[in-house]
Amino acid sequence: MDKVRRILVYVCKEGAAPHQAQFVQSVTGQFSSSGEDEVEVNCSLEKNKFILFRGDKGQGVTLKRAAFCPIKHMSITEAAAIPLDIKQRGVDVGVAILLQTANQRVLLTRRAKELRIFPNVWVPPGGHLEPEETLLDAGLRELEEETGLKLEPDGVSPKILGLWESVYPPMLSRGLPQRHHIVIYMLLHSSFSHLQLQSSVSPCPAEVSACLWADIRLVRAIVSAVDGEDTEVPLDDLQTSVSVSQVSADGALSDSELPLSVFISRAPDSGPDVERVSTGSKFALELWLKSLEATVL
Repeated sequence: MDKVRRILVYVCKEGAAPHQAQFVQSVTGQFSSSGEDEVEVNCSLEKNKFILFRGDKGQGVTLKRAAFCPIKHMSITEAAAIPLDIKQRGVDVGVAILLQTANQRVLLTRRAKELRIFPNVWVPPGGHLEPEETLLDAGLRELEEETGLKLEPDGVSPKILGLWESVYPPMLSRGLPQRHHIVIYMLLHSSFSHLQLQSSVSPCPAEVSACLWADIRLVRAIVSAVDGEDTEVPLDDLQTSVSVSQVSADGALSDSELPLSVFISRAPDSGPDVERVSTGSKFALELWLKSLEATVL
């Protein structure tokens, strides 16, 4: 038997045996009775299968897709036009880490512009789940590979914030889907401040071109810029620029400023993409804000 190279999503419905999620079918849609873009599910990782299922209400996590999700809106003709090798991929699993510092900041990284998927887009550190890994192991490995930050598993208390159904390209106006993932956003707390952690940051330039420690005010502005909507963004007296660390080709860091407009940019309906915070990242950051509010209450 061939060794498993990728962890794929499986769906378990109404007590039936889990079946592999199909590339051309929305995972969120399989749990949605009325076309909702947000549902509650339970999840488990068993024998290199990431299984989603319905459990007791109030005991699961949020699974969400974008209102403009290409898989949701794809026609039968468009689905038939997707190359067979892509259709046969199934739905991959990714793990992303929201690393919260002692002074309540979270680490965001800008994906290198040479990457094939979501280039030049701001996201939390993360990547694919590999065979025999736990979700935490995968998240910590990706965090270290991308940023150089090494955290020990026994020194953190992970929490799944939510699951995001990610499709690339993110809109049909930019082409037929090439990749389909369920991204697991995990929250990790650090006992160090962002200034203390920054001294250990050593990003991989092949994957990361910049990084920043976003505070609550910036995160509120980011999540208010809802993709696909034209809502007003409250800036809360934010400065017009944001301090980031740029990553050179040899991995060296340098202080820089980017316009605030970059972080409150929305995914364009057509034409080339822009530097922005990804839609899935906005979803995770909104859940992070809610988790902070819950700890205060």
